[in-house]
Amino acid sequence: MFVTLLVTFILSLAGNLLIILIIRMDNRLHSPMYFFLANLSFAEMSGIITVVPKLLTTFVSENSTISKTECMMQCFFYFFIFSSVFLILAVMSWDRYLAICHPFRYTPIMRHSVCIHLVCACFITSLALILYPTIMLSKLPFCGRVVDHFFCDSAALLKLICINTLLLKLYGIIASVFILIIPAVITVISYVFIVYTVIMIPTSKGRQKTFSTCVSHLVMVTLVFGSAIFIQVRPPRHYNLEKDKMIVLVSTILAPLLNPFIYSLRNQKVKDCIKDVIKKKMQTI
Repeated sequence: MFVTLLVTFILSLAGNLLIILIIRMDNRLHSPMYFFLANLSFAEMSGIITVVPKLLTTFVSENSTISKTECMMQCFFYFFIFSSVFLILAVMSWDRYLAICHPFRYTPIMRHSVCIHLVCACFITSLALILYPTIMLSKLPFCGRVVDHFFCDSAALLKLICINTLLLKLYGIIASVFILIIPAVITVISYVFIVYTVIMIPTSKGRQKTFSTCVSHLVMVTLVFGSAIFIQVRPPRHYNLEKDKMIVLVSTILAPLLNPFIYSLRNQKVKDCIKDVIKKKMQTI
């Protein structure tokens, strides 16, 4: 488990960092789509750093204790980062919708300043929605001391609270609407219009080329949103903590690992940029 997790962790960091550096270094990738992708890679890296190092330490030292302060910090940063991921994915879906369905209006609308404001809005919205419940959770009395999870998940922590947590649970549902449901709806509506526009393209080659730019994003959206919605939107009688751990493991560790391969390393334009950067570095050496 330790070796598997360590290799996954290193590959995830290396792959996402490579994507960020290539997008930063090559002018051909200075477009809104790749700007959002760089921020998504940064968020994915931050998310895996929040959870995996502590888990690796637990495997090595066999010491599974964590202080309350560390636990609250881990809980906050985990949900803050992955809430931002949901919002960035929704923004990327909207970006693809504008690029494919309104190509002539795309450049005037998606200016660099607009892209920066959209990304900042994603992080600020996540911060505003996650900070309050984390502070409230940290002030509540804990009767239990064993967190039945591989990190400080809010659902596992709520089970340890001595008093009624209905208010926090209601807030969690409201926050999920803004963080999960609305971004998912935006994504679905965007792709409905994208698919309709692609179908109307007269040539099969044109349809294939246009839709291929969205396939990677659609795979990541399905993986991330699908796992989150499965956990959050279901009847209480179907709640299974062990199954939830596996699903969270997929979205927390597997998604950042697949992100560089799904989005960029299979993209010919990105691969050409990587080859050019390596060639230039070799020439300077």
